[in-house]
Amino acid sequence: MYELQDWAAVQRVYKQTGSKRETARILGISRNTVRKLLKLTEPPSYHRTDYKSCIDGYKEQIITWRCKPYEFNGTRIYRELKALGYEGSIGPVYRFLRKVDEDIGQISSKATVRIETPPGDQAQFDWSEYSVVVGGRERKVYCFSMILSASRKKAVCFSLSDDAAAIYEAIQELFYDLGGVTLELLIDNPKALVISNNPKSEDEIRYNPQALMLAKHLGTELNACPCYWPRKKGKIESPFKYLEQQFVKGNSFATMEELNRRGKQFVNAWCDEVHGTTKRIPNQHYLLEEKQVLLPLPDTRYRTRQLQKRIVSNDSFISINSNKYSVPVRYVGRTLLFRIIYGFRIELYDLQEKPVLSLEAADGKHTVRVDGSHYREIAPQVSTSIPQIRRDFTERFSNGQRYLEAAARKFSQPTHHARKIMLLQDLYDDPVLDRIIGYCIDQDKMDIRSFKGILRDYNAGKLELPDTEAEKPGCAGKSSETGYRDDDPALIRDCSYYETSTRMEVG
Repeated sequence: MYELQDWAAVQRVYKQTGSKRETARILGISRNTVRKLLKLTEPPSYHRTDYKSCIDGYKEQIITWRCKPYEFNGTRIYRELKALGYEGSIGPVYRFLRKVDEDIGQISSKATVRIETPPGDQAQFDWSEYSVVVGGRERKVYCFSMILSASRKKAVCFSLSDDAAAIYEAIQELFYDLGGVTLELLIDNPKALVISNNPKSEDEIRYNPQALMLAKHLGTELNACPCYWPRKKGKIESPFKYLEQQFVKGNSFATMEELNRRGKQFVNAWCDEVHGTTKRIPNQHYLLEEKQVLLPLPDTRYRTRQLQKRIVSNDSFISINSNKYSVPVRYVGRTLLFRIIYGFRIELYDLQEKPVLSLEAADGKHTVRVDGSHYREIAPQVSTSIPQIRRDFTERFSNGQRYLEAAARKFSQPTHHARKIMLLQDLYDDPVLDRIIGYCIDQDKMDIRSFKGILRDYNAGKLELPDTEAEKPGCAGKSSETGYRDDDPALIRDCSYYETSTRMEVG
């Protein structure tokens, strides 16, 4: 179709030039176009071509069935039309019904009533799948999230699995993070929670028996939203995109535990920002109005599986799925219970099911993980390695190097005596031992027996060690032995003490 502007331009230029060729050159169009436009005595206009439709003969009947008292849906109308001899597809029926609905004032299917619940009434739970770099490689991770519908306070946790056990555990963990339980929990329809939910039937929703037991354990009531109707739980649907854009993308995590820790910190900080709908800060709203009306948390966790048993080896290891993990040595030879949740977290319990330890499972097989703090109770106080003894002795004592050099001229094993001296660390502070070491070097009494004898004399008050630089007159400050000030009255003795001490030494 030619544009109105083209027709007007040709008419105007041709009137000036009188030549079709020149008009075509000036306007940059073909002579044939000029010729056709000049033949038009009136400006061009658009005329829609009417095409016949296979439902033309049925439109009145469709309108009748759509309106009261019938109010048939599209599928029913299509089936009735086929009984009347309609041979087309269902597409034209639906297209015509959209026009009919507009004409009779049908409400849009996207229209939604926003529902606000009182504090403590409702929490919404759902999860989403992300691709996250954990431990240097990309992994499929599930983010479980819960939101308190009134205050909009949120909590999250991350898992490597989305099976029933992970879902039940996440619901409990998130309620614990939120500090209480709501009267109802709005959920989606996974098989772990809902067996059947058909809104077109009159039947009640059938919940998974395990989910009902979990709800009873928590003291809440499950409320499954209609299938394929995400707006019913729009409060929990919205945060997932924000989490992906603001937290997941561009970040990597060394372990799943780090992902959980940082994710919880991020969400808690997010709850300190003003919410776009309520115009309130979720954390403040929660503390002022919702926390106190939440139901109390149960003392125990609901579990769907029995805890498994393992015996701790003599070297204080527990073996799980072909991997070994150290545990505190006090459990050597004892039986511990364990379970794996979220596909990565191992929780250990004693036989009374009291928590012992939580650790992250190794990503693979035949891995041995050791925590040195587990062996602290039986670890040697002082190394038995000669090179390490030398390093420790010289690092701890300013007179250490001088002692080792002097002792090497007297003993074939100077580190034997040095190690015995370091074993006295439970009885004496290092500054005291350092001064005794210096005194022993000066007196040429460096064997451990002589060292202990000098310590006994020092404790009995029979021996006064030479003052250090910090203890000489005019150098007030903290004593290198005890940490007390030299002018502390508790450390000032009467002169008679020294007279008595002198008589004892002379006698």
